[in-house]
Amino acid sequence: MSKALYEKMIKEALAAQKADIEVIKEKRGQKFSLSDAQPYVDAVNGMTVGEDQCPAVIDLHVQSVNAHYEILKGLTDYVRPEDDPFVEHYQTPAILEILYEADPAFKKSMDTFVAAIADNEALIGREAIRRYGGFYGPTCVVDFAFCPGSVPAVVNEILKKIDIPGAHKKAILSSKSWGMNTSYGIGGAFTASLEAGKTAAEAVKDEIEMLQMVYAEPIAAQTKLMTDGGHESFDVKEYMLKYKDRMKDVVLKAVEAGVHYGNIVTVPAYCVGDVAHHIAQSMFNMTKDDVVMAILEAETGVLENTLFRGLEKGYESPYDVLSVATGSTAAGAAYILEKDGFTVPMVVDLLTKRFTNYVQLYPARGGAAELHNVDFMDMLHRGAKILEVKPIGNGGKVRGVEVDLSPIDNNEVLANPQRYTYPACAITVRFSALMRLADFPCLMTSEPVTATLMTNLIALNPEVPGSPARVCKDCAVCTFVKRHGACSWHDTV
Repeated sequence: MSKALYEKMIKEALAAQKADIEVIKEKRGQKFSLSDAQPYVDAVNGMTVGEDQCPAVIDLHVQSVNAHYEILKGLTDYVRPEDDPFVEHYQTPAILEILYEADPAFKKSMDTFVAAIADNEALIGREAIRRYGGFYGPTCVVDFAFCPGSVPAVVNEILKKIDIPGAHKKAILSSKSWGMNTSYGIGGAFTASLEAGKTAAEAVKDEIEMLQMVYAEPIAAQTKLMTDGGHESFDVKEYMLKYKDRMKDVVLKAVEAGVHYGNIVTVPAYCVGDVAHHIAQSMFNMTKDDVVMAILEAETGVLENTLFRGLEKGYESPYDVLSVATGSTAAGAAYILEKDGFTVPMVVDLLTKRFTNYVQLYPARGGAAELHNVDFMDMLHRGAKILEVKPIGNGGKVRGVEVDLSPIDNNEVLANPQRYTYPACAITVRFSALMRLADFPCLMTSEPVTATLMTNLIALNPEVPGSPARVCKDCAVCTFVKRHGACSWHDTV
């Protein structure tokens, strides 16, 4: 691949990240308005089709963000914090229904899968009970890989046993990993039913019915989930119907262009979350803290400097750009942690123990409760390995590119924690800010960067599904909870 393509990918990813950071810096502590997301939309509209890239894939990303933004603006000017996590869960349901209507063969495969959910009562019951009881430890229930306790792990087990086209299996799997087919996570209905006084057998039946609805009637299922959850900010069903109508031609052009259904159901979803989620009231509230804001700014500097270092050195593969992007911020997070004398095992131990106690305190906890804690631990775990000296670790490099940590050292706020607490005792300030970000690390991992780069990568290989990630995640929690034997990443459809 040419250097021009790598440069394009880097500039587009940084444009998305910086649009978020600059808006958040300006608006933190103020009231959110949907128009605050305009700079992110502008950044997305700057995406182009590069060498050997499929235009239909780029179009799925760009048109989805514009549709999302414009439809939301037509429905409301404000999304309350309690509703903002779900704004990226309304796209895949609509796109699945477009495919159902356009391709009867795919709909038939989905019907076969839906029926198979009921045939796997023992599997569903076991996994719902394990999630409810915290059997696997902290788990990302809607993981983009196959970690135990996640929806993809369960769906994969069901798909392996049924006779439908392999391409359809991969599309179904993608639709609830990087694709976000409704806000539902395995075990949610089971937990609610059990806590309401039903028997375990009755709760399993409720779980099966909910899982079936998620795939059989995705728009209706998401509407039900949001209604039951007390969503107030706008009419979610109206949004999905408008989005479905708006995206129909874009989706059909992608089908005609040979884009794998697994990519069609995922690309449009992950890219919209910056509008009314990352750029949102919850983020404006969290970043009122100067140290939290400084971490996000410094991490963005680490990301930018390291990506351009890689460009100067020369990337061997487009996938290296993604690895360097996510690896650099992971290393940066671990570096900030270590500045206050903390190590990653300390944090993983703390959050794993906390999770066990949290299960006891809140047995009816939401399925996503520990989701971002898991992302945060995995990021730190990876970052510490990157920073560690060779041969134990990577010696501060990702794919041979040295991570530039100078934006952290040179940040006025992070270099002077004594200004944000009792000055003589400023040894936990940066750590406490990281703990705020442990619940919301989306601009550290970083989601807009990952979404932009993944779209670019998928555009180079549109016929190959880009999700879920068919690799071992080396989950941080496995340092303390040995669950590798329950992971199926090596045996996927």
